[in-house]
Amino acid sequence: MTIKELQEEIIEDFDLFDDWMERYEFIIENGKSLPQIDEGNKSDDNIIKGCQSKVWLHADDIDGKLQFTADSDAILTKGIISLLLKVYNNQSPDDILNNDPYFIDEIGLKEHLSPTRANGLLSMVKQIKLFALAYKSKNS
Repeated sequence: MTIKELQEEIIEDFDLFDDWMERYEFIIENGKSLPQIDEGNKSDDNIIKGCQSKVWLHADDIDGKLQFTADSDAILTKGIISLLLKVYNNQSPDDILNNDPYFIDEIGLKEHLSPTRANGLLSMVKQIKLFALAYKSKNS
């Protein structure tokens, strides 16, 4: 699926819920299904700076597509990174760099996070884009 299609799918999922308590529960459930990150990748090099909680993000280039694994020590944050990975996992660096995560605004996520979590969310997006840029440069 394309990044746009994946974002539209998330927006549709969030439209099913009437209030933000249900949406938070949905985000947390998504986090529980996040594939386990290799313990060796839970290093200081993979910690996303700017997050209130600890968030580890690792990327591998497999046949020109980025494969991300992530984890967090906070259940809500783990759910948030899982939504981002749903959109950006198994996509090319160019596609990642050319597609901003508009679903965040569409579902109203940023407005329903504390300021520190909202900053963390932006840091997660920035780190995903930095990985894409690094792998694009490496493969050019």
